Amino acid sequence: MPEVRLTLRLDADDTPVLGHGKIRLLEKLAETGSISAAGRAMGMSYRRTWLLVDSLNQLFSSPVVTTRTGGGGGATVTQLGLAVLALYRKMEAEAAVACAEDMARLRRLLAGQKTKT
Repeated sequence: MPEVRLTLRLDADDTPVLGHGKIRLLEKLAETGSISAAGRAMGMSYRRTWLLVDSLNQLFSSPVVTTRTGGGGGATVTQLGLAVLALYRKMEAEAAVACAEDMARLRRLLAGQKTKT
């Protein structure tokens, strides 16, 4: 059976704001401490990665990622960024629990099996 998982996308005024891609980027930044390394890990160019980091920083009341120059540079996910990560993952887990039965039905349908409704 195919793996099926639920992801969230948060929109503001009909504009996508935060979803699994930006969350994965924040997680990679937290792991690597580097914008370029996080981008490479996700198969993105440095420019694309930097633009996403900048857009994330613009979304919130203060930066979710800070950068250092000199001495090798680097990037740090801020306390706010870590809180955003935790909250998103919590919401995602709660939504998955709430939708578990329907997700199982959907998985069976994707596998071509019939399910009782």
